[in-house]
Amino acid sequence: MKKIALSTILLALPMAAIAQAPAAPAKGDPAAGKTKAVAICSGCHGVPGTKTAYPEVYNVPKIGGQNADYIASALKAYRAGDRYNQTMKALATALTEKEIADIAAYYGQK
Repeated sequence: MKKIALSTILLALPMAAIAQAPAAPAKGDPAAGKTKAVAICSGCHGVPGTKTAYPEVYNVPKIGGQNADYIASALKAYRAGDRYNQTMKALATALTEKEIADIAAYYGQK
């Protein structure tokens, strides 16, 4: 049986931990997010005092200036079904991870 030096093991441990660490959230591109947000989000979230009428009348929150990580988390939760709004689920399901990061970056900077 081959002996491995303790120093070799101690050097390898941090590298193994880094390899198994969760990936950092994707950094979004606010310019790309703006293009996507204008097409998808601004119809409800871009107009002050907006209310939607389907399936019932409810206020739509202002999301400009909201924390980017929160926006990304909320979109992923709608996509996964952990949060539910019929419209948001449909819209979030169509978004890629990159698009979510971009939209979050755009609204996070407003």
